[in-house]
Amino acid sequence: MSAPLAPGEAIGIVGGGQLGRMLAMAAARLGYRTAILEPQADCPAAQVANRQIAAAYDDPGALAELARLCAVVTYEFENVPVAAAERLAAAVPVFPPPRALEVAQDRLTEKAAINAMGIGTARFVAVDSDEDLAAGLAAFGGEGVLKTRRLGYDGKGQRVFRRGPEDQVQGVFAAMGSVPLILEALVPFAREISVIAARGRDGKTVAYDPAENVHRDGILHTSTVPAAAAPETLAAAREAAAAILDGLGYVGVVGVEFFVLADGEVLVNEIAPRVHNSGHWTEAACAVSQFEQHIRAIAGLALGDPARHSDCVMENLIGDAVARVPQLLREKDVVVHLYGKAEARPGRKMGHFTRIMPPRG
Repeated sequence: MSAPLAPGEAIGIVGGGQLGRMLAMAAARLGYRTAILEPQADCPAAQVANRQIAAAYDDPGALAELARLCAVVTYEFENVPVAAAERLAAAVPVFPPPRALEVAQDRLTEKAAINAMGIGTARFVAVDSDEDLAAGLAAFGGEGVLKTRRLGYDGKGQRVFRRGPEDQVQGVFAAMGSVPLILEALVPFAREISVIAARGRDGKTVAYDPAENVHRDGILHTSTVPAAAAPETLAAAREAAAAILDGLGYVGVVGVEFFVLADGEVLVNEIAPRVHNSGHWTEAACAVSQFEQHIRAIAGLALGDPARHSDCVMENLIGDAVARVPQLLREKDVVVHLYGKAEARPGRKMGHFTRIMPPRG
């Protein structure tokens, strides 16, 4: 393992959204400089970073400049072109490794890799035609969630089927863009939880307490800690997250989303090779946030203690909900974080707040 980054060295971040912003803030607290590669001017991350390279994520000149400026490079979203990450990795350490990015970008590849590690997921089949869809629905009892294999987030690129007429599949493949799809069996889950875990350059892993998540319109609404699940269920989720990190040779923070079944079994829904929305609570309820943990991991520093000092509920501020901020600022034990976005639009994450409370006995 190489020596940890020295204070004053630069960390590159591909992507300029709110996650990049929070990573840059965490890096600054640990004495590092940051350079952002993002085509949008005045992006949230660039407002707090030392430098922005305003170019496309796959621009060869921009990638070369980022590698020249930085001692290590990371990314804040999973749709960074794998070829760009590999190009960077030829010149500078890139964490998480491009292999993790490649696995997470394709839902079929992702689920196959997770199953190969001995970890359960919903049943799934590849769909490349209406005929494949019909066969998959027949195998899954007429129900399932059809998703694009690549891209899509916050509920986009998805369609749910619930025992409708047989001809409902006609034209669906074309309507979904005639791109590779995956059909997943519906899971009768009792709740959804997620684990934020980290793996350092030395292979050590740590995991935060699982959060219980509630979604609205496919977008995360709240994350509550502790999750209302049995201790053995929460332990199984943490163990699965650690196994995924090890299996991918991962360095950095990962978000792993799970379905919890009525009997307490956990199935992985998906992985996000980055800091994760459902881990934002850690900045208010832990001494070391997921953002600092990620910087520690990729910089080769010791990982921090993931223990929390408080129970909490994190809530996203979506669109016009950002108007609640003046009132929230008057409330006790509420930590508000805004993302520096000028325009509130429907479905747009403008910020979040975390309400902390003493841990229950």
